[in-house]
Amino acid sequence: MRLQGQIALITGAAQGIGLATAHTFAAQGASLVLCDRHADTLNPVADALRAEGTPVLAQALDVADRGAFTALVDAAIARFGQIDVLINNAGITRDARLVSMTDEQFDAVIDVNLRAVFRCTQIVAPHMIARGSGVILNASSVVALYGNFGQTNYAASKAGIIAMTKTWARELGPKGIRVNAVAPGFIQTPMIATVPEKVIAQMAERVPLRQLGQPEDVASVYAFLASRDARYISGTVIEVDGGMTL
Repeated sequence: MRLQGQIALITGAAQGIGLATAHTFAAQGASLVLCDRHADTLNPVADALRAEGTPVLAQALDVADRGAFTALVDAAIARFGQIDVLINNAGITRDARLVSMTDEQFDAVIDVNLRAVFRCTQIVAPHMIARGSGVILNASSVVALYGNFGQTNYAASKAGIIAMTKTWARELGPKGIRVNAVAPGFIQTPMIATVPEKVIAQMAERVPLRQLGQPEDVASVYAFLASRDARYISGTVIEVDGGMTL
């Protein structure tokens, strides 16, 4: 198991890509620190993983709350002694066309998808610097690369993630810390659960592989990037999109 002995902190871990990542990392030997907004969805995930033998520390919180996230990191260090991998996975959407998007919609997405990633990484990074090692993985999106109708706020936040990833790779590389981003395409998660089947079919037709991705497809890339197999990869953005940006 290539993540044996690793301590991984995953935000947005109760569903979708975050949930798949938690299960993938557990299967590869990692101990987990999980957070999500809602205890009623997070706690069953944590309980199920513990039942399978994975050490888990879980806390319901808003990643935009610096104090709450700091407390979680402190608790993780107290229990496990270290954090080897930070996966900034949590994200939201508040879609609207440019001319009708409100300040509240724009700010909400930027606060969770961009500013919270900055805060969470700023809180965890000193612990990694002190140990001289660590991996930081950020959730971007293919919309950061080509835009998307009705997603000014989301695309801007995910483009910012790419910029921060490359900047942190430069700053933290000399400290022994690798920083990378994953840019998923159309992934079948609860975020698109309300999309009509006709629209989903149209989305799949835009992908050369003619299908939507599964959360596990992204989780496996996270696991690779977190492992020693990726020890010389830093500052990159890996698209997991079935070729849709070709």
